[in-house]
Amino acid sequence: METNDNDMIVQQETTTNRIAPPSSARSPEPRSHGSLRGLMILVLIGAVILAFVIYTGIKSRANAGTRLQQATTSLSVPVVSVVRPKLSAGAQEVLIPGNIQAFTDTPIWARSNGYLKAWYVDIGARVHQGQLLAEIESPETDQQLQQAREQLSVDEANLKLAQITADRYNNLFKTDSVAKQDVDNAVQDAAAKTATLRSAQANVKRLEELVSYEKVIAPFDGVITARNIDVGALINAGAGPGHELFHMASISTLRVYVQVPEVYSRSAKPGVTAYLTLSEFPGRQFHGTIVRNANAIDPASRTLLVEVDVRNPTGELLPGSYASVHLKLPSKVEALTVPVNTLLFRSEGLRVAAVRDGRAQLLPVVIGRDFGEDVELVSGINKGDLIVVNPSDSIVSGQQVQVAK
Repeated sequence: METNDNDMIVQQETTTNRIAPPSSARSPEPRSHGSLRGLMILVLIGAVILAFVIYTGIKSRANAGTRLQQATTSLSVPVVSVVRPKLSAGAQEVLIPGNIQAFTDTPIWARSNGYLKAWYVDIGARVHQGQLLAEIESPETDQQLQQAREQLSVDEANLKLAQITADRYNNLFKTDSVAKQDVDNAVQDAAAKTATLRSAQANVKRLEELVSYEKVIAPFDGVITARNIDVGALINAGAGPGHELFHMASISTLRVYVQVPEVYSRSAKPGVTAYLTLSEFPGRQFHGTIVRNANAIDPASRTLLVEVDVRNPTGELLPGSYASVHLKLPSKVEALTVPVNTLLFRSEGLRVAAVRDGRAQLLPVVIGRDFGEDVELVSGINKGDLIVVNPSDSIVSGQQVQVAK
């Protein structure tokens, strides 16, 4: 019984040893399948990561290329600064140099021959119309006048006798005491004596006028600007070199002649106000008015001759002075002003660059007034245009531009 029990124990151990190997041989199979599955998961994750990295890199490069292209395109479009035109003033002030002249300026000549007896005024003297300036001695003219007066007395006596004779013959003819021919002779002789008397009267009047010219008088109110004679000088009647006695100028009103440029000629009309400035009167203005113009453009200078009259009651302003004439001319056209640095000087003419729909347009313009930093354009642009400041010389019409903020 003990033997059997031992045998049974040995048999069980033997059975146990036999059964154990299959168990230990089957355990590696599940472990191998798990490793393969994990490896496949790792490969899949790596592929996903690699794909993500590749996609991210491609997208990044694509975005960088897009940004580069956009930056390149943006840099290729020039950025420009613009201004809007301003409406010019309705009136304009034009500064033009001018020469002041006396309203009336004339030399005074002698109308009678002789020697200067006396002069009564000198340069700078203010005289009135009719005032005695000088006296001339002319004995020949005086004697001619005396002779003419005596001849006039003779002609008056002859006419009186002729009229008496004509009347007597007319009365005798009524009684048939004289012939008709004698009556006609007496009447015609009286008519001839009448004509002779009238001739003598005209001669006396002529000589009286010549004698009156022995007194040199002022023809108008003014100032003596020159005296060319002295006592005892021989005076010759008429105008000629060295024959001028005095020179007079009327300065209560002065004329100022200015040459207005053709572009302003339409506005330089009579009635337009003006004022003068002179260096010897700093800060002062002398007002005047345009009274007339030449109504013709000088082809040599392309200017219009304009006369401005200025009142000078105190005589402060002197004829011959240089003055700056400020003309306030009303504008005849609506014009716009732009800075001078917007102008383009091209072979085809003056241009400005305007931005329209994001592109530059070169517009031909016509200049009006020049204000220094700004210029007036009378045609070519509109109020709402954006005008390019300091445009490039290479700018062309249709070129895309970007307006600076």
